[in-house]
Amino acid sequence: MFKEEMGEIKTFIEEEIEKLFRVPSSPQSVVFESMRYSMTAGGKRIRPILALKTYEIVSGKSYRDIVKFAVAIEMIHTYSLVHDDLPAMDNDDYRRGKPTNHRVYGDDMAILAGDGLLNLAYETMFGLIAGSEEKEKYTAASLEVASASGVNGMIGGQVVDILSDRKDMDSGTLDYIHKNKTSRLIESSIISGAILGGASGEEMESLKLYAESIGLMFQIRDDILDRIGSSEELGKTAGIDEINDKMTYVTVHGLEKSLEKATELCETARAALGRMKGKDTEFLEGLVDYLVCRKA
Repeated sequence: MFKEEMGEIKTFIEEEIEKLFRVPSSPQSVVFESMRYSMTAGGKRIRPILALKTYEIVSGKSYRDIVKFAVAIEMIHTYSLVHDDLPAMDNDDYRRGKPTNHRVYGDDMAILAGDGLLNLAYETMFGLIAGSEEKEKYTAASLEVASASGVNGMIGGQVVDILSDRKDMDSGTLDYIHKNKTSRLIESSIISGAILGGASGEEMESLKLYAESIGLMFQIRDDILDRIGSSEELGKTAGIDEINDKMTYVTVHGLEKSLEKATELCETARAALGRMKGKDTEFLEGLVDYLVCRKA
């Protein structure tokens, strides 16, 4: 049941992305092609799915109501991947089983495509604020995502990751990187969906704990897969963290402790959902198992 619903929502998101990323006939069409290339390259779509389902669970309304907002979150995530793969960053050749954006369109166009995706995300959110009868909710949700994406969130985590020397990095610094570089945007997907759905204070606290748990769990699982997965399974270069001499949860705590931590976070996430009285959280519970057992 979970896999079927996950597939249905993912297909719905993909259809919306196809509509939004049609390449126009214009002098700058190449940047649209580059943006479309990365947006339609596949992926799990975890962040928009989380926003959509949280909204539906909290509000009791159709998740289709906020699909443009959810796709805007995916634009931000995708721009970060395009820039992350650049030679100045991780210098990766493959993403989601395809050549990375800069390998196809060049470094210059990949930078501009990333910039374009980030700006289009905010254009989309501002347009929703302007056209909505619930401006306060859309403003608060947009601010949540923007904060998670900026210098005190995802970008800040990337900065510390770049500046940190593997030999001198402690577990506190690693936790900061994981919390901000990866977890924050996952968390904000859930929180923004809850804001748009009109979550109560008690519901928001439970969802925040759930969000923090699966956000860190997602990154730990990534670190584990980079160690034990294959390039074919991952759709990107396996062992890239070790190649780039990067600190990960596995290099700091070891594989066994990393697996134990992921399991512990699973239980915390499930307990948080248990507090959501009167809400059907079955899908979010299924997502916990999906994230910790995933192969890519």
